[in-house]
Amino acid sequence: MSLLWADYIESRFNAGAYRHGVLAWCFAVLLPVVLLAIVYGLLYSLNPLFGWALNVGVLYLTMGFRQFSHHYTEIQLALRLGDVERARHLLAEWQGISTYGLGSEDIARLSIEGALAASHRHVFAVVLWFVLLPGPCGALLYRLSAIVRDRWSAETPVRQTEFSAFSRVVFGMIDWLPSRTTAAAFAIVGDFEDAIYCWRTQPAQWPDRDLGIVLAAGAGALGVQLGRPVVDGVEVSDRAELGLGDPADVDFMQSAVGLVWRATVLWMLLLFLLGLATLVG
Repeated sequence: MSLLWADYIESRFNAGAYRHGVLAWCFAVLLPVVLLAIVYGLLYSLNPLFGWALNVGVLYLTMGFRQFSHHYTEIQLALRLGDVERARHLLAEWQGISTYGLGSEDIARLSIEGALAASHRHVFAVVLWFVLLPGPCGALLYRLSAIVRDRWSAETPVRQTEFSAFSRVVFGMIDWLPSRTTAAAFAIVGDFEDAIYCWRTQPAQWPDRDLGIVLAAGAGALGVQLGRPVVDGVEVSDRAELGLGDPADVDFMQSAVGLVWRATVLWMLLLFLLGLATLVG
């Protein structure tokens, strides 16, 4: 539904100019957030339980491991069984990329990158913005901003205009703090020294620096090599190296699951302590 909304707004506003992108972003992101804030305020004034129910519903729709866990688990199982062809198919279906000719190491590496990025975008960043803004507004703000940025910045000739520039700039500001808190969580529950080293030295070479921070810290925390060139048939994708240690494999895929779960437990503990401090205060 959110993808259709982003595409609909783009089809109505995209005339290629920067100002059109600003106006479209306000309609696509800001307007739904303001409307949600009004609904939340009304429900909360009637009964706080109604506001709580809306919070739960919006969180359910905007976050979740379901966004990536199914494909990731199936890819991991296929690699365990030595079925590289099925793993390629699952990876292509999940990430929408060409996987022709990829080996098991490439598949494991791209899958770990996808899992770390998805855990950040669909779990940790959403939760942080849920805490920062009143009610469910922060969660919706983050998810809509991410979707709009991704859809409007897709690498097709019709979309390579100034129209998408504003959405990229705004999302960069919105994702600045979450990317660093996610990276910090990975460092705390993993190899702290390597995670911090990779965080400080590697993200600048990644196309999306904020996401590069998450991936570099996650790779360092796991002790695995991510990024690096990927051979797709006869073409080679030139990508910066992230992380330290051994090449990715199916065992590191399982380690990545453990890292994400430990980071999740850490976040839940911090949220519990924050809530407890609020009640006591």
